[in-house]
Amino acid sequence: MEATSRTGLLMVRSMMRFASIALSFCFAVLAPLAAAGTPSPIVGAGAHFAWVVFDRLKPDLERAAGRPIELHGRNSTLGMGCNAGIKTALASRPGRETFGFVCCPLDPREVADKGLRVFPIAREPILIVVNRDNPVSGLSAEQVRGIMRGDILNWREVGGDDEPIVLVTRLHCKKRPGHWKTILPDAARFRQQRLNVSSAADMEQRVGDFRGAIGHIGSTWNFRPDSRLKVLRIDGLEGDADNLRSGRYPFYRELAVVTGRQPSDDVLAVIREVQTGPAFRRVAAHYQLLPLNPAAGGASP
Repeated sequence: MEATSRTGLLMVRSMMRFASIALSFCFAVLAPLAAAGTPSPIVGAGAHFAWVVFDRLKPDLERAAGRPIELHGRNSTLGMGCNAGIKTALASRPGRETFGFVCCPLDPREVADKGLRVFPIAREPILIVVNRDNPVSGLSAEQVRGIMRGDILNWREVGGDDEPIVLVTRLHCKKRPGHWKTILPDAARFRQQRLNVSSAADMEQRVGDFRGAIGHIGSTWNFRPDSRLKVLRIDGLEGDADNLRSGRYPFYRELAVVTGRQPSDDVLAVIREVQTGPAFRRVAAHYQLLPLNPAAGGASP
């Protein structure tokens, strides 16, 4: 169950190449637009969960920059992840400014080696989800980790029905700190018999497919109206901004903007609006994000 088929890998690589070509095309058309006297768009791309925030704020960001904003990242299976965000940030040039967004912290060595600047946005709860037919409504953090390790294999061990646990994981950005590593610090520590998925949409689908399934997903995910998932309480607590602020909710990741070393004034205006604007505060409240800038009513990073 753990191994990804060769066909699946080829499909994912093909989609990533398509996404790279699409981004290159977007960058190629910016200069002609500027030359024609039309304000060229600022292009942002990256991880889906950060894209959700930017997409909700797009009108406000365009007002702040005085220019159109073009965003890519709706479908994270098409190569639009943290790596694409970094690549996009480093593609910025005068007249065709770009920025990226990521859903996990970057190692300081990676930041230095690639010549990046990182602008924290918010801490996002990672929700533990199960099939809605599962009678279990909550687990302790240690029980979650025990399930992920494979120490707990049946729901009856945590007060549920006598049913095998089906573990569904999405262990992206394995070389970077944070994100799912707040559950277990290394992919090798996760139970070997598991289903690996390549997107949050697949996570929702697979956990909904199996009555005994458990998985993890960010709070900015918009569940389908017919979703068969439910969110568990952890140590009796909801995965929300207040419990992140107090340090009591243990699972989270950090959303951030990345740029090259010298972002343009317009890109900086976009970032300021995302970090501190009133519209961002409303979006953060909707998705239970903890802002990482005191001016936005959040915590210091």
